[in-house]
Amino acid sequence: MDKLLYLGMTGAKQTSLAQATNANNLANVSTTGFRADFNSLFAEQIAGAGLPSRSNSVAYEKGIDTNPGSLQHTGRTLDVAVSGDGWFAVQTPDGREAYTRRGDLQLTSDGQLLTGQGHNLLGDGGPIAIPEHSSISIGGDGSISIVPLGQGPDTQIVIDRIRLVSLDASQLEKGEDGLIRQRDGAEGVNDAGLKLVSGALESSNVNAVDSMVRMIQLARRYEMDVKMMSTAGEMADAGASLMRMS
Repeated sequence: MDKLLYLGMTGAKQTSLAQATNANNLANVSTTGFRADFNSLFAEQIAGAGLPSRSNSVAYEKGIDTNPGSLQHTGRTLDVAVSGDGWFAVQTPDGREAYTRRGDLQLTSDGQLLTGQGHNLLGDGGPIAIPEHSSISIGGDGSISIVPLGQGPDTQIVIDRIRLVSLDASQLEKGEDGLIRQRDGAEGVNDAGLKLVSGALESSNVNAVDSMVRMIQLARRYEMDVKMMSTAGEMADAGASLMRMS
């Protein structure tokens, strides 16, 4: 009975992890540029002596759904979306580089350009800083142009370019901070072919209906695993009772 109990326990554990991932996706259905996570559950045969009759339920590393979200046009100057498979490069609090699709940019009082999550957006020369200006615009190639304060519109100058990079899709992993990195630690490659859509945001790629259906499926699977453990306990009690009678 201990084998049956162990099988039920491993299935319930991995299903619970998958349910937590699915719940996090649903919580971010409205988060700009969010990429859904998923757990792949596999049956893994138990190695060892005896017949190959038992398998555990195993969840391998979480994967990332890289399908793009839909574009929502906002008309806001500092809203930008990556067209294609590229990523924005940002600086994390520890000074390292990470990547995101979140383009709801914010300008601080001291001129720092941040993502909606509060990370410094990187340009060709590091974190982007915007001087005082009367107007600002972001081009399709990521170039940031301003009209200096007190100057006319014919004095528009380019001050920096948003760093757009390509990543190896087979190396993508998401950290607890929600940012994307490459497992091998390599940095993204600057890609001049990537373009931005100004005045628009990319929505989350989470499908709320699919996630709700998956939540129900995982809940039922968890109930089956718990029922298996309960049945194993009942069978063990019945066997012990027969032993006492004999």
